[in-house]
This record gives sequence, structure tokens and C-alpha cells, in this order.
Amino acid sequence: MPAGKTIMLRLRISDPVPGVAYSLQDKKSRPVDAMIAGDGPVTFDVPARVADGPRFLGEFVRSEGPERRFVYIAIGGQAGQAGMHWSRRVKVDIHLLPTELIAAALAGKVLEANLPGRDKDGGPACATLQPIGGWRAVGG
Repeated sequence: MPAGKTIMLRLRISDPVPGVAYSLQDKKSRPVDAMIAGDGPVTFDVPARVADGPRFLGEFVRSEGPERRFVYIAIGGQAGQAGMHWSRRVKVDIHLLPTELIAAALAGKVLEANLPGRDKDGGPACATLQPIGGWRAVGG
């Protein structure tokens, strides 16, 4: 596996709560590229470097322990939206991506995850979310 090659991860929230801010969260827990959700999906393209292992690195790639890697999407107050009563974030695991998908991404495909947007209470979904239908390779 070529160390340091950058791939693109596309995180798509299918049904965000309109009027609520969503953003990526960098390694210092700062919101980046915040946007207010409307009626359609919210999408973030996240670059990640692939190192041997495979291991993922980058400005938005966070870690827990020696293996777990994930990306945070901040919501409401955590995305910098002043006065918003929701202050949440979504954790999207990337360390378990299948080898064949990583190979497709290294060949130029984008790895896309379609994430649920709403919690049972109707507010923004949060915590660790699993992609609806799993990850898939698109484009290229």
C-alpha cells in the first residue's frame, strides 16, 4: 500500500435537520466548512492519507488507541452555531474500511458513506453512526 497517498471520503447526511449548522471538526475540535442545512442532504469531502497498515492520517482524521480512526461531523453549537440548543457530533469510523474499497480509492474512486440525519427524537443524529447500506466507491 503506497504510504501517504491521499484518498477522498465523502460523508453525506441524507436527512439533516433544516436550520441547523453542520461542519467537519478538525484535530483541534474546531469547526471547518460549516453550513446551515436546508431541505436537501449535507455533504462533506474529507481528504485522508493512507499509510501502511492501512492506517489513515490527515487534518480531519482522529484516533483512539493504536487502530481506531474516525472523522467527526459537528452539529449545532459544536459547529459554531451560536444560540443553538443542539450541540452534538457524529463519529464516522474509517479504520474498518474493506481492503477492496481502499484499493478503489487509491485508484481514484471516492469512498462515500450515506449517514442517517435524524435521531429518534427528531433532532440531529449523533454518536457513532453506521453508513446506510455501507460504504461504496463512486466516481473516478
